[in-house]
Order: sequence, then structure tokens, then C-alpha cells
Amino acid sequence: MDQYTHLGVYGILVKDNRILLVQKSRGPHKGKWDLPGGSIEFGEEPLFTLKRELLEETGIEEINAVIHSAPSYTLIHPFRKDQLEEMHHIGIIYKVSINNENYILKVSGDGHDSLGAKWFYKEEFNELEVTPFVEGIRGQIL
Repeated sequence: MDQYTHLGVYGILVKDNRILLVQKSRGPHKGKWDLPGGSIEFGEEPLFTLKRELLEETGIEEINAVIHSAPSYTLIHPFRKDQLEEMHHIGIIYKVSINNENYILKVSGDGHDSLGAKWFYKEEFNELEVTPFVEGIRGQIL
């Protein structure tokens, strides 16, 4: 079984007792809800990655961000056709505040990784089907 490490950067955006999530459009977690964020590109600073991913997936670009935590977990899943892989997922999580409320939320997909973004109240969030990464930190988010 192949093993690999995935390093991602994610943002927790909470406003008016609601959290912003994006719905995955591909991969083993297609259709599940996740924190906005994604992979660090070669040479990229983690904060730049966060800002790039937030803009791509949510339409939000003017932010302040503070590192919240860096959890990790391992997961065995069918990543490629009929082949199980073991992934070590490490996430750098930022608490994010929005500086400019004049944004247009991307409720439809970004054409790459997201089917769209949506704000959820705590009660809704607790009932959502989320990625294993979000499931592991669900209690720390709201």
C-alpha cells in the first residue's frame, strides 16, 4: 500500500455563530463539507496559501489570520482506481476574521475542488457529513 503525506492550510471563519464551509467536488470525500483551504504550492508561505485558497473557494480576500492549531491524522482510503493508499494529513489551521464584508460568496463551484461555499449554524454544522479532517476537530471549531 502506498503511503504519502499531505500538508494543507485551512481557515476557520466564524461569524454570527455560523461557520463557513466548502463542499468537496472531487476525490474520496466528494460531496462532504470541509474547511476552506488546500495544498501548499512549492515555495509558498502558508498564509499566502490560505489567502489564495479562500479567494478561489469562497470569494473572500481581505482577512486577518492567526494560527490556531496544526492537527494531523492518518487515513486509509481508495484514492486512485481500485487502490488503497494511506495518507498522513497535516493541517495548519488559522482562525480567520474578514476585514471587508463587501464580498460575494461563491455559492457555486470554483471549477476545481469546491462545489461552493455556505455558512452553517452550529446546529446544522453538527449534523453535516464532513471530511475526516473536520470530523477530528469538530469540537474545537465553534
